[in-house]
This record gives sequence, C-alpha cells and structure tokens, in this order.
Amino acid sequence: MQTLLAGLAYDRWIIAALLWLPVVGAAAILLAPAARAKYIAFGVTLLEFVLSVGLWWAYVPSGPAVQFIAQHAWVRDWGIQYYVGMDGISVFLVLLTTFLMPLAVLGSWKGITDRERGFYALMLVLATGMIDVFVSLDLFLFYVFWEVMLVPMYFIIGVWGGKGRLYASIKFFIYTMVGSLLMLVAILMLYFAAGRQSGNWSFQYEHLLRYAVLEPRLQFWCFGAFFLAFAIKVPMVPLHTWLPDAHVEAPTAGSVILAGVLLKMGTYGLLRFAVPFFPAVAIGGTVGKVVIALAVVGMVYGALVAMVQPDFKKLIAYSSVSHLGFVVLGIWALTVQSVQGAVMVMLNHGISTGALFFLVGMIYERRHSRMLADFGGIARVVPAYAAILTVVSLSSIGLPGLNGFVGEFLVLLGTFRTHPVAATIGTTTVIFAAAYLLWALLRMLYGKITKPENEALRDLTRREYAVLVPLLVVIVWLGLFPGPVLRRIEPSSQRFIELVRLRLPQQVPTGPTVAPQDAPVVR
Repeated sequence: MQTLLAGLAYDRWIIAALLWLPVVGAAAILLAPAARAKYIAFGVTLLEFVLSVGLWWAYVPSGPAVQFIAQHAWVRDWGIQYYVGMDGISVFLVLLTTFLMPLAVLGSWKGITDRERGFYALMLVLATGMIDVFVSLDLFLFYVFWEVMLVPMYFIIGVWGGKGRLYASIKFFIYTMVGSLLMLVAILMLYFAAGRQSGNWSFQYEHLLRYAVLEPRLQFWCFGAFFLAFAIKVPMVPLHTWLPDAHVEAPTAGSVILAGVLLKMGTYGLLRFAVPFFPAVAIGGTVGKVVIALAVVGMVYGALVAMVQPDFKKLIAYSSVSHLGFVVLGIWALTVQSVQGAVMVMLNHGISTGALFFLVGMIYERRHSRMLADFGGIARVVPAYAAILTVVSLSSIGLPGLNGFVGEFLVLLGTFRTHPVAATIGTTTVIFAAAYLLWALLRMLYGKITKPENEALRDLTRREYAVLVPLLVVIVWLGLFPGPVLRRIEPSSQRFIELVRLRLPQQVPTGPTVAPQDAPVVR
C-alpha cells in the first residue's frame, strides 16, 4: 500500500485535496437544486474520507516529525505562507474529522428539511476550516481558519437549531471571538519578536519557536491569551457555560461535529501552541498548578452536573466537560503515557460522544423529547436502539475492551508519576461517569412503559444503522487493538515532551521523559 501511495505522489496532493474538495462541493451545492444538496454533500464527504484513509499507511512514524508538507508564498511582504503538514497527532485528528463528516450528513438526512442547500454548503465549509486548523504550520493561516470555522457553526446553530438557537449561537460566537482576538495579539507579538531577533519576518511555526524570545512578563500575558482562546474552545471550567446551550440547541449534525471535532481544536491548540511556545509559564510554577487544578475541577464538576440533568442531550454536553479535562491533565502531566492518553481521549471522545448525540437525535425525531422522564421501558419496543445505546454508553464510561478505557487509563497512569494527587482525584470521575450514564440508561430503557406514546416507537432504520455501525466498529477496534494507533502517536508525543523540556528552565521540576523499565510505553 505504501508503494502504491508513493507511486501516486499521495503526500504531495492529499492535504490540498482534503482542504479544497469541500469548498468545490459547497459551490456545487449552491448551484444545484435543493433536493440534490444532501446527495452532493454526502458524496463529497465520503470521497474525502476515502482519500484520507491513505494517511494511515502513508504516514511513517519513524520518519520526519512533520510529513505531507506543502509550502507556497501567500502574502510575501508580510511573511505569510500557505504552509501545511501533519505529524502523528494531527493525522488522527484529520482522520477523525473526515470520518465523522459523512456520518453527520447521513444523520441529517431526515432532520434537515428546510434551507437544505445552505445547511450542507456550510457543513462543507466547516470541514475545510477544521482540517486546516489541524494542518496549519503558519500561525497566520492557523488564525484565519480558526475564525473561518466559527462562521458556519454559528449559522448551523442559529438557523437550524432549537427554540433557544439565537441565544446559544450568539453566546458561542462571542465567547470564541473574544478569545480569538486576544490570541491574534499574542501571535503578532511573537511575530514581531522573532522578526527583530532574526531579521526575517515570518509566521512559520518553527521560525517563531526558534526566534520569538520574550521577557518573562510578556511570556505570561501571551500564554494567557493563547490559553484563554483554547480553554474556551475545550471548554474548561469556568469558561464552559456556552457549551451546554450550544449542544442543546444545535441540530444533531451540529452537536456531533461540535463535540467530535471542534472541542478538540482547543486541546490541540494547547498541545501544539500554548505549551511549546511558553513552557516556563505553562508548566512551571503557579500557572501549571492552577491549570492542573482547573482540569481536575472540570473533570469532577462536569461529571457531577451531568448526574442531575433531566435532559439527555445536556447530560452528554456536561460529560464532554469532564472528558476533556482528562486531555488537559494528560498534556500538563508531561509524560509519554499521559500525552498518548490525552490524544487517545480526544479521538475516543469524538467517536463515543458523537455516537451518543446521534442516538439522542434519533429518539428525538420519534418522540420530540429529550427528557429522560418521558421515556422508560423502551428497550422492549426498540431493542436494537437500546443495545447500541448501551454499548456506546459503556464506551463513554471507559469499560475495558471498548475505546474509552485506553485513553483514560494512560492519562491516569502517566499523571500518577508526576501529579499523584491530581490522578487520584481524577480517578473518581470514572465512578461518576458510570453513575450518570448507567442511571440515565436505567431511567430511559428499562422498567415498565409508563407513557403510551412510547409503545409504538419504531426501531432503527437502515440509514440509522449505516450511521451507527461504523462508529460501533471503531469503538470495539480501538478498545481491543489500540496498539497500531498508539505506535503512530508515540513519536509525536515524545517530540512534544522533548521540545517542552528543551525550552524549560533547568530549575523547573518535571517527571522523567521516558517511561522506566517497569512502566513501558504502551504500544
């Protein structure tokens, strides 16, 4: 397969294809009849996924740190370039995006019946924005597409959302925009600092890493700007309040992409930019302790609030706050296992939580309610739906043998070596997750049917099976055979740790770079 891909010069054109194919598809949708919009969107997103699958074989873990590089001048006078590439972390985030997009389109087949061309065109533009965020190696390009993906999601929530869609979309936009503008200021400070130091004006990631030398006070404020932008997107407590509103009001496809991909842009930003650029601020001293504390608080708080939610969709939204806390904790623990685990949690959360939002959307189409109290005993009526909901919930809890277990276990294992108290407290969230999801299943699926409306519910259709079965396959595959994924993530995780340690002051205490002999890196 690698020989075939090499013969096709796959590495030279794949990123360009993934970025611009959705844009071409969006234009085709706007020119086509409304009835054809969903077919075009599904065809384009499915083709994009098929093309992206080659990344699995084309990416060489032992090869260069960044692969599939494409570089062209954009605004030459200002040093702005179209500069893109992928490492072992961004490869899997791109695959997660291309995997979820056709499922999101297929999941909207019956739910979106108004202004279809606009909806599906925006979904494709959103795909381009998300992928470019994960592959950008020029910070100006990164910022442009960070903002680009904000616009389609704003309209997806605000036009096709629920009753409170306007409030939710405006809140989402304002929160994200405020953080983004501060990040832009920090990017410009790095740009000018690197330019003065080197005499070369460029927004290139490597250039800024090497030459952007700031005094400690400016490092603190620049880190704060980056951290705020990414922490809002994660979201971390107490910057999370936009998320439940956005999830509850968004259409099913919007919720799936929001949870599955957009939230990962926040943790990816922390991993790629905030920590490597300002490690002395991020990892050392008071700031590092505060971030770890916020991560643990978010894990516990999200789980406890999810436990008391009467709305199943809002319950899943708050569970995201808890799960993404694992990612932040894993990044700040700064061990190979914890960083590997953080990336695995990002992937697994996107798959499991995306599947949960699909399942909530499917039952909502039948009952026009998401309240747990409106159900009960429906496992007898919709056994296939109940079985899949149970499996996906168990994966979200972290049951061994399913995908959720691997990432959380590695995060806690790696964190225990450097921050044992935080790891111990974080372990309790696994118990809380079991409590809120199993209790929700009990109230929704089991017992007697108390509502007459539930007696005639229709079980899953062929289209719904087509949405859910691929997610189930990945859930089981990553649970039983995580090794191939972890092997591809490991070199990039190791490079991240080495980069951060190289830029840390010697007096800042951290854990060992590599695992001791009695705690080998999971492969």
